[in-house]
Amino acid sequence: MDPRTMRRNFKAGLFSGLRVVWPILSALLTLIASLGLVVGLIEHWSIQESLYFAFVSGLTIGYGDLAPKTLLTRTLSVLIGICGVLLTALVAAVAVKALGTTGADEKE
Repeated sequence: MDPRTMRRNFKAGLFSGLRVVWPILSALLTLIASLGLVVGLIEHWSIQESLYFAFVSGLTIGYGDLAPKTLLTRTLSVLIGICGVLLTALVAAVAVKALGTTGADEKE
């Protein structure tokens, strides 16, 4: 199969899969942002710092330039991390499914 066709099939499968799981993805993104804002409010961070912390922690990058101090904000940070892992796993699963579909088309 032509590589261009394979890429086109993969993109179509990826976007189709993302449309199916979009309600879950949007809920996870909203939860990460909301928890980040709560942590930022308690820690007296700006909105930008709060969202930055939430998504850097949620995507398990964790630079460490912002760190929560209280037990509550640390616990909320763990929840942010769990949501981030779920978000990453969901996107990876959709991509693998799209790639598998592309490979199945190649065998025909």
